[in-house]
Amino acid sequence: MPDRPYVLLSAAMSVDGHIDDSGPEPLLLSDAADLDRVDEERAGVDAILVGATTLRRDDPRLLVRSERRRAARVAAGRPPHPTKVTLTGSGDLDPGARFFTTGDTAKIVYVASPGLETARTAVGAVAEVVDAGHPVEVHRLLDDLCRRGVRRLMVEGGTAVHTLFLTAGVADELQLVVAPFFVGEADAPRFVGPGRFPHDSAHRMRLAEARPIGDLVLLRYLLGGRGA
Repeated sequence: MPDRPYVLLSAAMSVDGHIDDSGPEPLLLSDAADLDRVDEERAGVDAILVGATTLRRDDPRLLVRSERRRAARVAAGRPPHPTKVTLTGSGDLDPGARFFTTGDTAKIVYVASPGLETARTAVGAVAEVVDAGHPVEVHRLLDDLCRRGVRRLMVEGGTAVHTLFLTAGVADELQLVVAPFFVGEADAPRFVGPGRFPHDSAHRMRLAEARPIGDLVLLRYLLGGRGA
């Protein structure tokens, strides 16, 4: 059994590296074809993870949209949707968010130790709340997911979460879609923030695929030598 899940990071960004703008509504960076590609990736994983900021800002459902793909998962003895996972420092989450209210699948909240009671009070009735250390320890989180049978984890952001996984050296694959426009706002969220990223040969990114999707392009990188 592997010591941790295979970790796939997935993001779409503008040419200048932004994953959103500063407006009140989420910025749509993908087209229908790319959203279907993401749905296919979701259907192939055991769990999907996003950070608490993404829950608050985008209110994602994190479900497999295709009925055919859901049926294929069920036929293979899997739940129709992957387990939903989030991580939070404060534990301040809305139990009415679509993350918690949609989809017949498990929901897990990893929370930094000081926010544990806040998270249990807020969402303990609709999700399993797990102490992830202080600050959140990504290796501890991955060990716990591995013990739960998660073999393939898809991480969908946002900035702090992608930065956390990349600086910890635990990303195995990066699927980065580049949209053909600029956001140009200094305070708009970026794909990653500042951090100490590994630069040794074991974490060198290798381009495995460059695929046009209409006017978008998918860049698929492998990291760490584990393969796809």
